[in-house]
Amino acid sequence: QVQLVESGGGLVQPGESLRLSCAASRAISSAYIMGWYRQAPGKERELVASITSGGTTNIADSVKGRFTISRDSAKNTVSLQMNSLKIEDTAVYYCNAYHVIIRERYWGQGAQVTVSS
Repeated sequence: QVQLVESGGGLVQPGESLRLSCAASRAISSAYIMGWYRQAPGKERELVASITSGGTTNIADSVKGRFTISRDSAKNTVSLQMNSLKIEDTAVYYCNAYHVIIRERYWGQGAQVTVSS
C-alpha cells in the first residue's frame, strides 16, 4: 500500500502560478510511474503529466509549455509546477502512483485548484 498526500492547491487568478506537491508514505521504487491527473466538474478524469523514475515525462497537450512535473526519489515526492494558469485548468488534481509490473495504482485524496478572476 502507498498513501499519497497532495498539498498546494488553492484559488488563483488567470495567469498566476501554483505548485502542487505529493508525498508518498514510503519509498517509491523505480517500477512506479508517478503522475498527476485532474477532474473538472462534469468531466472525466484526465492525465495531466507523468514521470518515470528515469525522468521521462509525458505532458498533456493542453498544459504543455505551462506545466512541469518533477520527481524527487530521495524524498518520495512528485511535484507539478503550474504556470500561466487558465480558467479551464480549474479542477481537482490527483496524485497517482502506478506500478508498471504488478499494475497497481494508488491515488491521493485530491487537491482543488480554482482559477478565477
